[in-house]
This record gives sequence, structure tokens and C-alpha cells, in this order.
Amino acid sequence: MSQLDISRTADLMVTAIARELRPGESVFHGLASTIPHVAVQLAQRCYGKDLNYVNITGGYRMLPEKLDISTDGDNLFLGTKCRFDLADIFDLAARGRLDTAFLGGVQIDQTAHLNNSCIGPYDRPKVKLPGGAGSAVLVPNANRALVWRTKHDLRTFVEHVDFVTSFGHVGKVFTPLCVFEKRQGLLELSLLYPGVSYEEVAQNTGFPIGSRYQVMEPPSQEELQCLSQIDPDRVRDSEF
Repeated sequence: MSQLDISRTADLMVTAIARELRPGESVFHGLASTIPHVAVQLAQRCYGKDLNYVNITGGYRMLPEKLDISTDGDNLFLGTKCRFDLADIFDLAARGRLDTAFLGGVQIDQTAHLNNSCIGPYDRPKVKLPGGAGSAVLVPNANRALVWRTKHDLRTFVEHVDFVTSFGHVGKVFTPLCVFEKRQGLLELSLLYPGVSYEEVAQNTGFPIGSRYQVMEPPSQEELQCLSQIDPDRVRDSEF
């Protein structure tokens, strides 16, 4: 993937996620979450969506002056009016007060099982993955989980995951090619990015993708200008 392709794809993913966020909802992301973080900033600063934004640092409703690749830095905590510990986030989700949690998945199947634990058998894995962190708590307890993955291939979107790290309220999955939506328990194609063909998505997905979808409206000039102001250093490209 060329740098030009990376930049275009990052803009599409961030814009698609920002458009999905709902005014006034509570939103949380954890570590290594650059794409969701930039999307949250775009949703607040460009669309005026007043989000109750909480991040892994414990900061609340932060509008950092500068975005960094790290999503665990002081810029996401300094100036906060209150502090949330991670246990508070889990408690918020368990009480039904966390509207949206962002999570990643190394393997994802059609029933929206997420695998962040291992590739291959659990007792003799080919690859050991970082693990689920808080996903086993957040995916079933948050009102919805928005999943993102910056790779879209047959190793990521599989018929059955090798290990179920987490499962629950996955609403949508954002990829470099499209957006999947969970419908009646199964992930199906919902939004196709401009310039991407249905066949390309189907060929790179290990399960049937359905046929009910729309083509995403490209980011407007206003959205792109806002993105440039929020993220002039393009930290959003770092996940690719």
C-alpha cells in the first residue's frame, strides 16, 4: 500500500467512524487506538457532537491541543475535570452507562467473535497475541462495541476464529475497504468505501458478506479541512 493509499484509507476510516458516533453518547477507547481517537475528535470538533469522551488515561471530555500516536499520553489527561480509573470504566459498562466502546480484533468471524489471544490451537499456538485486556468485559457490557482493524484479508476475516477472546454487543466493524454491520447475529457488508468494489471485499473475506449495502459518501472538503486542523501531522496514518 502506497503512502497516498494509506492517507486516503485513513481519512475514509476516520470519517466513517466519526459519522457513526451519536451526539451526547458516552464513548471509550483504550491503548493503541489512534484511528478511533482521531474520529472522536472529528466528531466533536467538526460535527459538534457533544460526546462524553473517556479514554484509557482516565481523562474525561478532553480536547487535546496536539494529537500524538500514543493514546496513553498526558495530552489526553491534562486539564480533565475528573478522573476515571479503568475499574470505573468497567463498572460504567456493567451498569449500562457506557454507550460505545472501541475495540480491535486480530481475527474476526461472521458471528462477530473477536480473537486477540492466539493463532492456532490454544495449547500449541502458532502465534501468541497480546490478549484481550478489558475486551471480555467491555464487548458484552457496553451498549455497543465498534471494532476497527486496519487490515482486511482472509487471515483477519475468517469463517471461525481460532479462539474466542470476546463476544457480545458488536455493532459495526470498520476496515480499510468497508464497514460491516451485525444483522440478526451475523456481520454483513453495510458500507462500501468509494473506489472499492464488492468483489474485492468478497474475495478478502472468509464468510458470505450479503448484498445489502450502500456506497459511502466521500469526505467533504469541510471534513478534510477539519481533519487537517485536528491532525496536521497525520498520526492517523500510523496504524497502517
